[in-house]
Amino acid sequence: MPNQQRKRAAVIGAGPGGLAAAMLLSGQGYEVDVYEKQPVIGGRSARLELGEYKFDRGATFLMMPQLLEEMFDVVGRKLSDYVDMKELTPLYALNFGDKVFTPSRDREQTAAQIKELFPGNEDNYHRFMQDEEVKFGKVMPLLRRPFGKLTDYLRKDAITALPKLDINNTVYGILSRYFTDERLRWAFTFQSKYLGMSAWDCPGTFTILSFIEHQYGLYHPIGGVNRVFHAMADVITEFGGRIHTSCPVDQVIVRNGRAEGVLLENGERIEADHVVVNADFAHAVTNLFEPGVLKKYTPEKMKQKKYSCSTAMLYLGVDGEIDLPHHSVYFPDDYRVNVDEITKHKVLSADPSLYIHNPSKLDSTLAPAGKSAIYVLMPTPNLTGDIDWEKERENVREALMKKMEAIPQLADIRSRIEESMMFTPLDWANELDVYNGATFNMAHNLGQMMYLRPHNQFEELKQVWLVGGGTHPGSGLPTIFESARISVRLIQEEDARTQSRPTPYVQQSAEAGGHS
Repeated sequence: MPNQQRKRAAVIGAGPGGLAAAMLLSGQGYEVDVYEKQPVIGGRSARLELGEYKFDRGATFLMMPQLLEEMFDVVGRKLSDYVDMKELTPLYALNFGDKVFTPSRDREQTAAQIKELFPGNEDNYHRFMQDEEVKFGKVMPLLRRPFGKLTDYLRKDAITALPKLDINNTVYGILSRYFTDERLRWAFTFQSKYLGMSAWDCPGTFTILSFIEHQYGLYHPIGGVNRVFHAMADVITEFGGRIHTSCPVDQVIVRNGRAEGVLLENGERIEADHVVVNADFAHAVTNLFEPGVLKKYTPEKMKQKKYSCSTAMLYLGVDGEIDLPHHSVYFPDDYRVNVDEITKHKVLSADPSLYIHNPSKLDSTLAPAGKSAIYVLMPTPNLTGDIDWEKERENVREALMKKMEAIPQLADIRSRIEESMMFTPLDWANELDVYNGATFNMAHNLGQMMYLRPHNQFEELKQVWLVGGGTHPGSGLPTIFESARISVRLIQEEDARTQSRPTPYVQQSAEAGGHS
């Protein structure tokens, strides 16, 4: 794009979607400025530092790095030049009382373990993986393009995919077709939590989440998942883009139904040809636009939407090494009761599930020698529940500590803690502007998927584009990256129409869209 024709894009928020979009745009010749309210990049997946310990604040599961490789390739860069990616084997340890299931990408090995732990289910595992491979092939094209109008459902890929999408069943219902042991069903349904939903309510389409892990693996970038976002920031600046941290946006400037730029909180007006919104969707539509601009997304209408669950987090810098796998999940005796308490009754569970991230075993950059940076997550109700988090904070912290002390490898954890930080749903809302503290954004029920999810472009407002978990195709890092690719493609298609010139990224991404 010659200099005199360079279009300017203002990106609100340096989360995964905003940085991915900014990297793609800057790499294709756009003049890009990213405005981030926080002092660090990464949004809810930023790096957190406590003393000499480093943590991923949010996302720790990284799957399908080929999506990232494609995005870096498009702008003439190699992901491996910026990020040292390590594959995890096993994927994780799933703890069911006296049974520990440690699946991997090796199907034969996983089937043998299922035969030993859950006899009679091993052949069904193979059948599940074969069936999901077919479903995955049908679903992926739908996640790689916009759903901005009803006629998008009439396109050939949507029509052929529909019978395979299992939209009239639930994740748990689909898994019950394959597995007879309740614990094994849980092992393939807990991924619904990535969407902040109950597997008993989550549309059956999303069984592809466990398939993706078993088929394509899980990875850890040295330095943490946040290292990927720092790599994107490096590429943005290499192309002349600018990232402004501690620089909140007050409002999107709109005139005659068209965005003209952004007004910063410091009073500076920034003109832009395109505004890309990566702020939390519900927070953005209720705070960044003058009342009446977005009639489809008024504060009253946003209150009626359904939102994901939230999380209580404990980040611990611990003296000594910890003999736990990279990812460990501890299931309660009755997982269904726990999930219902979180999503339906919106109360704190007496017997919660627990996720522990122990990356220091693989990654020496996160803690001083011989020490460990561990992250503990307990899914909780979002802020629509009647929980006084100021009052419950210490009670929940104590409950988490006791649950950890019941794990043999962590029996003495309390005496070894050198740094600690507790983060609650209230903190997600107050510190990171996460609406209702719903860590995984808007829920993915049938009424909030594809065409019924916020589109990648506002229908009633031109030149504003959406990326992140609150827009199509949804939350979770792979889909957030896809939202950035979709929105950038739409931006370039619009500019190609007005300039009558070819757009390399559109052509290249169409080629990339055929594989994953």
